[in-house]
Amino acid sequence: MLVNSNDILNKALKEGYAVPAYNINNLEWTKYILEACNEDKSPVILAVTEKSANYCGGFKVIYNMVKGLIDSLNIKVPVVLHLDHGSSFESCKKAIDAGFTSVMLDKSKENLEKNILETNKVIDYANLKNVSVEAEIGAMNEEENHSDTMIVYADLEDAKTFVLQTGVNSLAPAIGNKHGVYKGEPKIDFELLGAICKEVKIPLVLHGASGLDENKIKTAIFCGVCKININTDLQITWSKAVRNFLEYDKDVYDPRIIIASGEKELKNLVHEKNNLFGSKNRAI
Repeated sequence: MLVNSNDILNKALKEGYAVPAYNINNLEWTKYILEACNEDKSPVILAVTEKSANYCGGFKVIYNMVKGLIDSLNIKVPVVLHLDHGSSFESCKKAIDAGFTSVMLDKSKENLEKNILETNKVIDYANLKNVSVEAEIGAMNEEENHSDTMIVYADLEDAKTFVLQTGVNSLAPAIGNKHGVYKGEPKIDFELLGAICKEVKIPLVLHGASGLDENKIKTAIFCGVCKININTDLQITWSKAVRNFLEYDKDVYDPRIIIASGEKELKNLVHEKNNLFGSKNRAI
C-alpha cells in the first residue's frame, strides 16, 4: 500500500532501525525491489530523481507503474513513492499532483533563510495532500566531483533553526557523506549527526550510503538515522551481473533476458541491506 513516510520513519526512530530508500530507474528494478522487500516484510521507500522520472516518461507514469505493480504483485508492506532531490517547488508540486506520497526539496546550496522559505512553500502544499516532506542542510558533492573540498558540513544551530521554522518531517544533514563512489576513506562526522538528532528529535536521513561499511551504517542508525538512500550500489551490482551475463552469452539479444540477468544479484543486495538496516520484519 502507498503511504507517506511519517509513520514508518517515526516508528524506525523509536525502535532504532532505518527504512531503506532504493532509487528506481525502470520497471524491472521497481518490480525486483518490491518483491524482495515484500518477502522480507520490510517497509520500503522508492526514490525517484527528476532525471529518472523524465527517463521513464514523467511523474504520472512512475506513479501508475508503482501503483500497478503494488496491486498486481499483491505487495503487503508499506511503500512510499518519494521524489529524491527535488530542485524546485514546481517539481515537488508536479510529483505530489501525480500521486507521490513524499517529496524532498533540496535547497541546501542556498542560504539558510532561503532554504527555510522555499521548504515552507512545499510543506504548505504537501500538507494539503497528506504528503511528507524531506529537506537537506549542508551540502554534499555533485556526482561528477568527489573532492573533499565540495563538502559543507551541516551546522547544528542551523539544523535547530531549520526544523523549528519549518516543521519538516525528516532532515538530511550533510555530515561528510557523498553521492556516487567514495574515493578514499569516508569522513563521516558521527558526533555532529548525534548532536543534530538530540536537538531536532525528528527522523534523520543518510544520503550517499552506497559504499559505506557495516560499522558506519550501524553507527549512523545509532545516531538517529531512520532513512538510508541506496542508488550507486544497486547500479554497480546490477551492471556487473549484466556484463558477466553478456560476456557468457554473446548471442543473446532479447532485452527482457538481458535486463533480467541482473535480477538475482540486485535482489540479493536488497535483502542484504534490509538485514543491515534492521528493517526486515518491521512491517508485520
